[in-house]
Amino acid sequence: MHIPDAFMPISQGAIYWIIALVFVALALRWAKNEMTEERIPMVAVLAAAVFALMSFNLPVSMGTSGHLVGGALVAIVLGSPFAAVFILTLVLIVQGVLFGDGGITTMGANIINMGVIGGFVGYYTFHGLMPITKNLSLSAFPAAWLACFIPAEACAIEMYLAGTFPLREGLIAMGLYHAAIGVIEAVITVLALNLIMNVRPDLMDDKVKVPNPKGSDC
Repeated sequence: MHIPDAFMPISQGAIYWIIALVFVALALRWAKNEMTEERIPMVAVLAAAVFALMSFNLPVSMGTSGHLVGGALVAIVLGSPFAAVFILTLVLIVQGVLFGDGGITTMGANIINMGVIGGFVGYYTFHGLMPITKNLSLSAFPAAWLACFIPAEACAIEMYLAGTFPLREGLIAMGLYHAAIGVIEAVITVLALNLIMNVRPDLMDDKVKVPNPKGSDC
């Protein structure tokens, strides 16, 4: 899902950069207001986890790759989609600048796909389902899956607009791979959220702590 420099015209990449910077500015405001001393260790742990998840790339046809994202996990734990934008941006900068994973001119698109789309889709899907399911796992699983699948399809559309590969083939290739990868991401997200809730519930966003009518399983 990391788009290299050569896969997109610089003019198109600049447009995505401008959009991404708007969300990065809002994410920095979130960090300024919400990054308390108690939260800094959790932010560091989540950033390291996201970096690790995104480091395992699986080749997808037409030259791009698929991998886990982690945007939903970050947004749910820290209680804001802007938390995902903040952490994913930091990770993408490190990966792009130090490891050459993803381009510099295309980093705006990568931030939009994985940080903005992934974070917002994961966060609002989860909180939209929680009042219905009253269950952490049943809400987090589809939220994490969509937060992996939809950014991949957005990437395919961007590649089509860039003239890199055809729309239909791109949507199918990215969609099929990330539909499968999304299941892995959903399982990891559910396990991580339940682990945090069981071991350190004080670290979880307060809006996640919905009383369970059965009084047991989250």
